[in-house]
Amino acid sequence: MPRAAKPKLPKRSAPKAAAAPPGKPKAKAPSKASAKTAQTVTAARPKSTKPSAAQPAASSANRVSAIFQRFHAAEPEPKGELEHSNPYTLLVAVVLSAQATDAGVNKATRALFARADTPAKMLALGEDQVREHIKTIGLFRNKAKNVILLSEKLITEHGGTVPADRDALVALPGVGRKTANVVLNMAFGHKTMAVDTHVFRVAHRLGLSHGKNPEAVEDDLMRIVPDGYLFHAHHWLILHGRYTCLARAPKCAACPVADLCASEDKVAVP
Repeated sequence: MPRAAKPKLPKRSAPKAAAAPPGKPKAKAPSKASAKTAQTVTAARPKSTKPSAAQPAASSANRVSAIFQRFHAAEPEPKGELEHSNPYTLLVAVVLSAQATDAGVNKATRALFARADTPAKMLALGEDQVREHIKTIGLFRNKAKNVILLSEKLITEHGGTVPADRDALVALPGVGRKTANVVLNMAFGHKTMAVDTHVFRVAHRLGLSHGKNPEAVEDDLMRIVPDGYLFHAHHWLILHGRYTCLARAPKCAACPVADLCASEDKVAVP
């Protein structure tokens, strides 16, 4: 009896590749031409010119030196405008000058210092009399109190003399870093940078610093101002801000460094 023929089975087809999810087209390998174009674009793209925190923008050594050379040529020996006769009266005058003009402080302290030019004499005068002498100055009540307190501390902790040390100075009532720097510079010959509103404004306008606070501006200026100009630098900047680079209407036509200034506040110079 003949054998029955085996049934033919259908051939198996290769499994189909899974379809790509909608919205995500299958990526294609970049061609040699497109890769070459990308390299060209990357090479042509300029590097960022944003100033780093370590180096203030637009403050090349030559430009900074030129700025202070011109300040020196205009006023070789700048002087602070607060009247004083010794380190103690200088310290008191600077404390009183906060939120007040130097002219206003001088007017008030001429009679005060005639009666009390040492810590001991100031204590003998008393807070009421100090307050009476300086009542034309802003915040005179609090300032009179601080003058008496700092005088007491100078006697009890420093033998009645003004210390030539920043930490000791800022520990005195009413004395901040700016005041300490002024005293260290003017009374003791230290190379310091006292940053007030004038120095802060001028440093930013001239691109010498982009610091957000006085201490940051101080750090920038201490780093970039040439050593030969450093002793007088803060006086040049103060006087420039007080009489030329005014806050609201800078006198750019009279500015000795106008051509070195790129401030947005700069007034067109004919």
